[in-house]
Amino acid sequence: MNETSYISRTSGLKTRDYAGYALIDAAGCLVFSLVTTLLQIFYTDIFHLGPWFIMLMFIGARVWDGINDPIMGRICDTVKPSRYGRYRPWIRYAAFPLALSAVLMFLKIGSIGEEGHYVATCVYATATYVFFGMAYTVLQIPYGSLASVVTTDVGERNKLSVWRSCGAAIGSIPVMLIASFAYAERTGVDGNPVIGENKEVIKDLQYKPVIIGVVIMAIVSFVLLLIAFHMNKERVKTKPQLPEKGAAKKAIKLLFQNRAFVAVSLISMLLLSGQMFTQSFYTYLFKDYFSAPWMVLGSQACTYSPMLVMMFLLPGWARKFGKKEVCAWGVAAAAAANLLLFFLRGLDPGILKWMFLFLCFVSGIGLTTLVMQLWAMVTDTIDDLEIQTGSRDDGTAYSVFNFFRKLGQVLSAICVNGALLGMNYKVEKGAVQTRDNLKTMYDLATLIPAILFGLMALMLFVYYPLSRKKVEELQLAKENHLKESYEKKDIDI
Repeated sequence: MNETSYISRTSGLKTRDYAGYALIDAAGCLVFSLVTTLLQIFYTDIFHLGPWFIMLMFIGARVWDGINDPIMGRICDTVKPSRYGRYRPWIRYAAFPLALSAVLMFLKIGSIGEEGHYVATCVYATATYVFFGMAYTVLQIPYGSLASVVTTDVGERNKLSVWRSCGAAIGSIPVMLIASFAYAERTGVDGNPVIGENKEVIKDLQYKPVIIGVVIMAIVSFVLLLIAFHMNKERVKTKPQLPEKGAAKKAIKLLFQNRAFVAVSLISMLLLSGQMFTQSFYTYLFKDYFSAPWMVLGSQACTYSPMLVMMFLLPGWARKFGKKEVCAWGVAAAAAANLLLFFLRGLDPGILKWMFLFLCFVSGIGLTTLVMQLWAMVTDTIDDLEIQTGSRDDGTAYSVFNFFRKLGQVLSAICVNGALLGMNYKVEKGAVQTRDNLKTMYDLATLIPAILFGLMALMLFVYYPLSRKKVEELQLAKENHLKESYEKKDIDI
C-alpha cells in the first residue's frame, strides 16, 4: 500500500463528473420549478381552487412526507448496492414516474377544474401532487447522498455544490418562459380589453400553452436523467447498514443532536421557503400589480444571472474566508435588498418595476453565495456527525434534510396562501382585484422575503458552528477516520 492519502484515492474529478452531477439537478428542476413557480397560480386561476384548500393540501402532503422520506432514506442505507453503486441507480428508477407525475398535475381531465366539480378537482389535485412528491423523493434523497461517494475531497465537494446549483438554475429557466408568455388579455362581451382598477389591462393564464410547455419539460427531464445516470460514478463503495431494530430511530436521534446538521437544515428550510414564495407570489404580483407578466422572466434572470460570475469566485472565497462567513454576509445583503423594496412602495409603478428588477439582482447576488455552497455545507455536517459519533447514514441524513426542505414548502404555502387570504384575492373566473388588494399584495411580496432571509442570516452568524477553521480541522479528522475505516474493511477505495 503506498503513502497516497486516502482522500486523494477517492477524488480526482474531471469536468465530465461535475457536469454529470449537475445534470441530475437540472433535470429535476425542470419539473420541480413547475411546482415552485406555476402550480400555485395554476390551481387558483385554472382549477379555481381556494387558498385555504391549497394551503391545507400542501400541509397534508408534507405530513405524508414525514413518513415517506425516512423510509426512502433507510432503503438507500440498507439495500445491497447494485453493480452501478448504492445511490446512482435511483436516478434511472425515478426518471419516468417523475416525468409522468409532473404532467398529471397540470392535466385537465374531463370536468376537472370546471364549475360544479370542486370536490372532484380537489381530490384530483391532491392525488397528483402527492404522487409527484413521492417521485421527487425517490430522486432527491439518493442524489443528495451521491456526493459523499463521488468524492471525499472537501474542495471537490465545494465544486460539486457549485455545479449542482448551476444545474438547478439552468433547469429552472424554461418555466419562466411559460410563466411569462402563457397569458392573454381578457376581453369583454364587446370584444374590447377589460381594464382593472389599477387602470391596466387584465391578463389571464391560458391552459393550452401551459400544458404544452409542461409536457415538453417532462420529456426533456426524463431524457436528461437517463443521460445523467451514465455520466456519474461512485468512487467510495460502502457496506450497507445492517437493518437492525431501532436503527433508523437511533440515526435520526443522532442527527438532531448535531448542532451543525440542525442549523443547516433550518437554514435550507427558510431558503427554499423564501425562493418558493417569491417564485409563486411574484407571478401574481407581476400579473396583477404591475400588469407585466414578462417580469417573471426578468426577475428570475436577475436572480440567477449572478451565478455566471459567482461560480468562478465562490470556491476561492469559501477557501479563503469560509463557507459560513461568505454565506452569512451574502444572505444579509439579500434581506436588506428586499426590505428596501418595501420602503420603495410609494414610487410610480412604471419606475418601481425597474427598481424591483435591480434589487432582485442584488438579492440574487446575496442568495447565490448560500445556494452554491449549501450542498457542500450539508456534506460537512454529515462528516462532522461521523467524526463525533462514528455513524454515517447518508440516506437517512438526506431524508431528514429533505424533509426540512419540504417543511420549507409548507412554510411557503402558508406564506403564499396566507398572503392571498390576507389581501382577499379573488379566484372566481373573471374576478377583478381591487386597488387596496394590490397595495397589500406588494407589501407582503417584499416584507415576507425580507423576514425569511433575515432569519437565515441570523442563524448563519450565530447558530451554525462550522466556521472556516472548524472545517479545516474536520478535514484532517476525516482523513484519519477514513484511514481507520479502510483498515477495518468498512469501505473499499
